[in-house]
Amino acid sequence: MSNRIDARLAELAAQGRCGLVAFITAGDPAPELTVPAMHALVKAGTDIIELGMPFSDPMADGPVIQRSSERALSKGMNLRRTLACVSQFRESDSTTPVVLMGYLNPIEHLGLAEFARQAAQSGVDGVLLVDCPVEELDTCGSLLRDQGLHQIFLISPTTSGDRVSQICAQGQGFLYYVSLKGITGAGSLATDAVAASLAELKHQSTVPLAVGFGIKSAEQAAALASAADAVVVGSALVERLADAIDVEQVEIAATAVLAPLRAALDQARRAAAA
Repeated sequence: MSNRIDARLAELAAQGRCGLVAFITAGDPAPELTVPAMHALVKAGTDIIELGMPFSDPMADGPVIQRSSERALSKGMNLRRTLACVSQFRESDSTTPVVLMGYLNPIEHLGLAEFARQAAQSGVDGVLLVDCPVEELDTCGSLLRDQGLHQIFLISPTTSGDRVSQICAQGQGFLYYVSLKGITGAGSLATDAVAASLAELKHQSTVPLAVGFGIKSAEQAAALASAADAVVVGSALVERLADAIDVEQVEIAATAVLAPLRAALDQARRAAAA
């Protein structure tokens, strides 16, 4: 069963380009702006969309994304409406991969098997569940894979060697390397150290590597463009979108954050190839 994530990352690799993955929370800044925001991300140069499933206790997320989840929930966003957004997005975009990112709790209310079925039917390509580790692959992962969905795993600087080996062996789509210890959007990024860690991981796995948590500037993205197969931006984008009140403002905000990153990634790869 083909998967849009694999196709997109293979296409980028063939072009010698570094992918840009953009995270937004479904329902923020408003439920009716989610699908226009997804299209705006693509227009601004995004290769893969990460769509956050809002949850009341997002333990791995920093203040920006926590507040984003709270705003979305307060406006009535839920898992059913999140999947409906993906279905609506697919009506006019059949190629851009969509990864749902979040936590098990909202999914367990629906049932994991039913969630996997509905997610695949909606046009989702992958799922990243922060609190569903590789050790639960036999239960959680198998239900997703049965529907053709990739389960995306996180690797952090504190992940044990044994677990890294297991994730590298079982990973699909891409491996998400957490560039910082701690929560999303936190701290300062030591790009040289991150690049060295990515180089080590490439010796252990042929699965593409994406890097995120803390990437806010074009300079940071450029510094990681050659080491990673894709770079993820989340908090900086969510923060910029928070005040948008209509489609035009969503498009302006998305372009302001993503266009410089897209240009920096492409320029860095061209310079490395020269």
